[in-house]
Amino acid sequence: MLVSKLYLLSYNLLQCVGWSLALAGLLRRLFITKSIHGAYAASGDLICFLQTAAILEVFHAALGLVPSRVVLTLMQVAGKIHWLLFIVRQVAEVQEHQSVFITFMAWSLSEVIRYSHYCSTILGTCSSWLTYLRYTAFIVLYPIGIFPGEMWLMLEALPFIKERNLYSSSFNGLFISYHSFVVALLILYPFLWLSLFLHLFKQRRGKLRKNLRKKL
Repeated sequence: MLVSKLYLLSYNLLQCVGWSLALAGLLRRLFITKSIHGAYAASGDLICFLQTAAILEVFHAALGLVPSRVVLTLMQVAGKIHWLLFIVRQVAEVQEHQSVFITFMAWSLSEVIRYSHYCSTILGTCSSWLTYLRYTAFIVLYPIGIFPGEMWLMLEALPFIKERNLYSSSFNGLFISYHSFVVALLILYPFLWLSLFLHLFKQRRGKLRKNLRKKL
């Protein structure tokens, strides 16, 4: 039990520090250049590393180290990794797009809050305001990260994906191309997003109600 706690504390602390550095890099670039272009150059490599490391969270859920649902965790992690590593990282033409800044800012703010909350919960020092922030900030940040962020960039990347026939060898023999896959994904995105968003709202009600009872 102690070992798992120490491991989770270390993991969440490193993620919190990493996302804080990513956020600082984005803000520094913004203040220096007075432009929201260039977010990938500022923090892209670090965010790629942090997001790849988040694969561990699927195993955390599967092994029962955390009470998260495996399928929902997998959906969130896989979706972000696909967007980041398979589209943004591979299509240089969209790396300067403003949607990258929007997504990275939404992700960074969300993750700094989330991992801070996890760390303080493990240590038993979580304040009520941090719990409220953890289960409220997503109402604004989640839609911003999805619609003017991830989906907008995917739309911008489609012509380049089609032009290069990206991942043609991997999709060889399948009934669709990667371009068609991304188009289908864009159609499904709002529905997948809504299911996750509603789950977070349900989770929010339970957590804030529990937090209120503690106060009383």
